[in-house]
Amino acid sequence: MTKLLLLGGTTEASQLAGHLAETWVDDGVSGDPVAGRQAVFSYAGRTARPAAQPLPCRVGGFGGVPGLVEYLRREGISHVVDATHPFAAQMSRNAALACAGAGVPLVAFERPAWVAGEGDLWTHVGDMAGAVAALPEAGARVFLAIGKLHVAEFAAKPRNHYLLRLVDQPEAPLALPDASVLVARGPFEATEDEALMCSHKITHVVAKNAGGAGAEAKLVAARRLALPVVMIDRPQVPERRVLGTLAEVMRWLDHGA
Repeated sequence: MTKLLLLGGTTEASQLAGHLAETWVDDGVSGDPVAGRQAVFSYAGRTARPAAQPLPCRVGGFGGVPGLVEYLRREGISHVVDATHPFAAQMSRNAALACAGAGVPLVAFERPAWVAGEGDLWTHVGDMAGAVAALPEAGARVFLAIGKLHVAEFAAKPRNHYLLRLVDQPEAPLALPDASVLVARGPFEATEDEALMCSHKITHVVAKNAGGAGAEAKLVAARRLALPVVMIDRPQVPERRVLGTLAEVMRWLDHGA
């Protein structure tokens, strides 16, 4: 039997889940000649209202590498697709190590990173500390497009104003002394983000290099407005096979190619 663990949370993960539900998993009634195919979608649990999926879902961590190895063996997982966010480095590291330890084939379904083009005013940094250091000491109005996990690090420069756009309303007050929060779920349009930046008088944008079309609007808007962007490069993860399209992932699942 083939049983896939899909580590999700991205647009690519949802795209793959929809395709699997429609064409690949054994529904027990269609008479599929290649029966016995199952898939489980796994969310990390960092979003209060994750998007619904057409596959059986689990939510939460596995307990590090040992816990994931135990899960793979207990559940009879035969394949793993890591379609987590490019900045979910710890989960990707755990998946690579656990799959190697359990002898389970793994691929990453990953969008290409963004590349600066004509008109972009990007400063590349290696991590959040670098992003903080790249901002002015005071007077900047920063669109902080990084999610909620590392917001507190920007309190090191409290004399800037920060605009955050989050999927969920923060459960506790932000560590930033001068900040605004917009709760919204993408994808967003460039014209929409341009209007947002103008209305908040944004002077700088901080973004993770997540790649993909769904989150690119802020970069297009920044280019149109000639705003500087502090671009946080992707973290290092263990070497693994990376596939960039749905078709490639399906060929790998069906044929190991």
